[in-house]
Amino acid sequence: MTLFKNTLAFSQEMDRNDSISSFKELFHFPQHKGENCIYFVGNSLGLQPKNVNTYLQEVLDDWKNLGVEGHFHSQKPWWDYHERGSESLAKIVGALPSEVSVMNTLSVNLHLLMVSFYRPTPKKFKIICEHKAFPSDQYLVKSQLRLHGYTPDEALIEVKPQEGRHYLSTQAVLDTLDAHAHETALLFMGGLNYYSGQVLDMKTITAYAKKLGVFVGWDLAHAAGNVPLQLHDWGVDFAAWCSYKYMNAGPGNVSGYYVHEKYHNTADIPRLEGWWGHCKEERFLMKDTFIPEPDAKAWQVSNASVMSIAPYWASLEIFEKAGFDNLIRKQKQLTGYLEFVLDAISKKHNANFELITPKNPKERGSQISVYLHGYGKSVFDHLIQNGVYLDWREPNVIRLAPVPLYNSFEDVFRFGEILSEGLDNTH
Repeated sequence: MTLFKNTLAFSQEMDRNDSISSFKELFHFPQHKGENCIYFVGNSLGLQPKNVNTYLQEVLDDWKNLGVEGHFHSQKPWWDYHERGSESLAKIVGALPSEVSVMNTLSVNLHLLMVSFYRPTPKKFKIICEHKAFPSDQYLVKSQLRLHGYTPDEALIEVKPQEGRHYLSTQAVLDTLDAHAHETALLFMGGLNYYSGQVLDMKTITAYAKKLGVFVGWDLAHAAGNVPLQLHDWGVDFAAWCSYKYMNAGPGNVSGYYVHEKYHNTADIPRLEGWWGHCKEERFLMKDTFIPEPDAKAWQVSNASVMSIAPYWASLEIFEKAGFDNLIRKQKQLTGYLEFVLDAISKKHNANFELITPKNPKERGSQISVYLHGYGKSVFDHLIQNGVYLDWREPNVIRLAPVPLYNSFEDVFRFGEILSEGLDNTH
């Protein structure tokens, strides 16, 4: 176990011993007074990989030089461009390559997947989700209920943290399933809570729900590319995630999705169908009867957004080179060091910093959320003005996400020094 020190020399020594420290050179950083900022908001928008230009330019050149022929005769033909990163993507979410693909954006994909996996009956029609889920998840779940003729008051079950806690216990989810499985059609939750940073025990929850006959879906917006996942082995029915947070594919970019292989090769499953979900060998025969692709790509609707997908594949190239196990190993050290520095500064200033993220490394990813009791937004403003990019959530919570691909231990130390200055200026 590393014994941390809140010193510049220690942080620089940690960086020298970091086998993937050089990967930060593969990203563009916003600048502050001529230097890289301290970028702790990869949980909202990842930095731009430098190889994105190459991937995008290749598509632009093919479009310029080949026009419509780029669909079949470019170096990476567009008609199956969305398939090219499936193996790399599958490794990150713990799936078979046939179980994953990319299309649309996150909420759109979740709506499309719910057509297949929220199938209410008069007896089983309720949806279980977490209390204070990310707003878009709340909107889509409530709208799905209304679409099927139910009101959220009668059909939405929210699992709440115990009194005085900021995050859920696994047992609370299991107890809710025990109480309501007989009338529940779907359990749909965020695998990593955007506010607290808690990683739910997706393996245990999924297995328990499946045993009780409940479909299981996960929103992995804050989990994909951030924490280890084994969607196939866990038996998850469906999942989707955005690509612009830890996956670094650019603002609002294309979403990844997963459908377990047991639902493949099924023509009669409820599904909104479109041209690109049709069997690709016959797609251009223009038949009027839908023949689904034999795997998760059957859920494709429109043709691939090649220029949106290109940055995603650029980022996945970096993940492949870094190795996901190396990223997780560094992540645990980075967040551990951040927790140590926050504690040291809290003691120095006799401040009340409450971590609302679990201290157990297995229950968190790259994010630590801190409740700054007794301090207003002036501390956050001081950090922003001094080149620290971070996130503020009411009331008095800052979310910090040191990402192992491009953040350093020195970033954590320098953040602590700037935070300390901000506390001095506040009192």
